[in-house]
Amino acid sequence: MGRAGKFLLFAGISLVVVFGLVYAGVKLTSNNGKTEKEIAIADANKLLNSYYANIAATTAQPVKGQIDLNPANVADSLPDIEKFPVTVPNTTDSFIEIFSSTEKSGSGVDGWLTDVATEFNKTKPEVAGKPASVKVRNIASGTATDYIRSGKYVPDAFTPSNELWGEMVKASGVKVEKVADRLAGNVPGIVIAKAKYDALVAKYGAVNAKTVAEAVANNDLAMGYTDPFASSTGLNFLVTALHTFDSANLLGDKAVQAFERFQTNVPFIASTTIQMRDAAKSGMLDAFVLEYQTYTNAEDLKGGYVFTPFGARHDSPLYALGDLSADKLAIVKKFAEFVAQDKYQKAAKDKGFNNLDDYKSDLATAGGDLLMAAQKLWKDKKNGSKTMSAVFVADVSGSMAGEPLKRLKESLLKGQKYLGKDNRIGLVSYSSDVSIDLPIGTYDTTQQSLFVGAINRLQAGGNTATFDGIVVALKMLQDDMAANPGVKPIIFVLSDGETNVGYTLKQVEKLIGTYKIPIYTVGYNANIKALQSISSINEAASINADTDDVVYKISNLFNVQM
Repeated sequence: MGRAGKFLLFAGISLVVVFGLVYAGVKLTSNNGKTEKEIAIADANKLLNSYYANIAATTAQPVKGQIDLNPANVADSLPDIEKFPVTVPNTTDSFIEIFSSTEKSGSGVDGWLTDVATEFNKTKPEVAGKPASVKVRNIASGTATDYIRSGKYVPDAFTPSNELWGEMVKASGVKVEKVADRLAGNVPGIVIAKAKYDALVAKYGAVNAKTVAEAVANNDLAMGYTDPFASSTGLNFLVTALHTFDSANLLGDKAVQAFERFQTNVPFIASTTIQMRDAAKSGMLDAFVLEYQTYTNAEDLKGGYVFTPFGARHDSPLYALGDLSADKLAIVKKFAEFVAQDKYQKAAKDKGFNNLDDYKSDLATAGGDLLMAAQKLWKDKKNGSKTMSAVFVADVSGSMAGEPLKRLKESLLKGQKYLGKDNRIGLVSYSSDVSIDLPIGTYDTTQQSLFVGAINRLQAGGNTATFDGIVVALKMLQDDMAANPGVKPIIFVLSDGETNVGYTLKQVEKLIGTYKIPIYTVGYNANIKALQSISSINEAASINADTDDVVYKISNLFNVQM
């Protein structure tokens, strides 16, 4: 099943809070090739060993738990649809509900369709002698596709950013009728720092999707892109990259081998566009993907970056879904005609749409089955030749007692289905002291059973030594990397964010900065700023889990990063 939703900050869902901005005290500053958060690796190793020696970490007796071998059920993890805002309410009893991608159904420069739909309702149109209206729900294309394909919630109409999502919905068996090929024009692109763009032109002769893929594979370009299960631009880039590797067979051996080589040199896959842009601001990336409508409205990108179009256009097609009545279908068509009027197309251009209309894609329309197979390939191969080595650091202090710890356990137990069997997993818990509940090991059936068993026996009590837990996780990962060269380390901290004993962020941040291990934080009833400060050091994300959609958000985080 496709994953989506995803931390839709990027697309605009306020369910997940990603913090790319650096919190006070951990600002990046150049210092002879290092930041003020970095020290020499030899000094970092000495410091880590010193800190670790002062922590009374115990290793728990392993205990197996019962694992669920059934595949993940997307519908079960999806939150209530009301989590996604209705930006235009219906004004009549006879109406259609439209799922709309976030770049056009929000507010401000992202509120074009919101404005047009509001005007449509004000005109009091009639269908079959009855007043009619539209209801617009702001929801990212990937998330919307999950709802529709799973059958959990199917609206009357759907206008994703591009037609790729429509093809996936069609392949899932939902009845689909394309009512309009285009509501407003848009184009995805690769945004490249000007100096790097000039260097690529000098070496490769031109900059396009093919030469960019070659440059990344050759380690000439540090480029990031977004989750193809969640992001329209990310999915488009994935398909485009596979096409550049082998246009005749996107999933053949030639394409797969080239993709693995390419992916090995991709330093960053972002859960959201915001997270990715902040990584670029810190100097981590030379290039990243973005829609033109967002690019042209971003003052901080003008002058210093060059936009290069790629892939299928993002023209916001409009689909009618399911067995609609004749009246509802008529409303969909009347709305499409209304949107096409010159005054509303001009309004779209004022908000950044309907530019680069001369751009035409050489990418053939991919069927839904092929797109879903491409997503699966990405999930299996996105880490290139590297295996992920992850330590989960769980807060079991007294402040986590009750509902927070219950949600933490549920998050891990349900989210672990997305961890990937080739990865390596460990678990640490902390309160006043630190416990190694599960040493790092390959996530086979045995390790999965031990992981579940360790989660089930977590109990809350005591003070909160967050950074002691992180130090132990860093030590475990350093040892695992020494024993298994080539693994890619990552840490997930699940906490309420309050630290009152043990080491502090000020003491530990240079270790984190030097080792460059991303630390993703998940907050339960949390001090979000404290967690932000941890995640921002290496451009990771921080999630606010104090909502009933926490399982969905964490499942997507694991899907992207593991």
